[in-house]
Amino acid sequence: MKRQTYFSGEALRFLRGLKRNNRREWFEERRAVYERGLKEPMLALIERVTEGMAEYAPAHMRPAAKCLFRIYRDTRFSADKSPYKTHLGAWWSRTGMNKTSGGGYYMHVGSTELVIAAGVYMPEKEQLLAIRRRLLEHHAEWKRLIQDRRLLRVFAVHDPMALARAPKGFPAEHPAIEWIKWRQWGVTAHLPAETALQAGLAEEIEKRFRLAAPLVDFLNAPISPPERARREQTQRERMRPVWSGGRLHS
Repeated sequence: MKRQTYFSGEALRFLRGLKRNNRREWFEERRAVYERGLKEPMLALIERVTEGMAEYAPAHMRPAAKCLFRIYRDTRFSADKSPYKTHLGAWWSRTGMNKTSGGGYYMHVGSTELVIAAGVYMPEKEQLLAIRRRLLEHHAEWKRLIQDRRLLRVFAVHDPMALARAPKGFPAEHPAIEWIKWRQWGVTAHLPAETALQAGLAEEIEKRFRLAAPLVDFLNAPISPPERARREQTQRERMRPVWSGGRLHS
């Protein structure tokens, strides 16, 4: 039996109710609704979208359970102790990277909107530096990708959280300096929550992911595991002692 890859009005009503009643007692009384109306169709949706990635993002194909975010909030370091998120989301990271690391594809369904996004968000220090260095040398390619008209018809550029000044070690007069100042690189679409009720939801997500794939690939190029391994190997070779003329050189 083919599983439903979109959501019902019951799912949106549950999310709206959760927003007003973010308590464990309320959630547990309605857990069956969550499992049936949200989690099950979300896993089916993830599987359907992942299948299509074989054509444009094969390195991002992961088991649905690995893409799905928990609905439970991590409240350890937050003043807000609400136990649940008011949306259910998924993230397709690149194989070999941590779940939230590197460039990837994202979507979530909430009580008021459906969000579809792609890019690198809040990268760790090493990845941040690697992407900025790539922009130094490949800024013309990045300009073509981030200003692509087809992409910007279905996405908006995500808040880059840009620095006020050029980061240390980067020339302030460089043609790509405005992009180098960014601290995250991505695109996002905010659609009405009712979009998630349509039978063509998977196709709507896939259409946008396909257009964003070249951008994601560009951002992952300097930080993907094969490239990282190559850089580490090059560094080891530079540091390896060399035997020449009867003497050991370092």
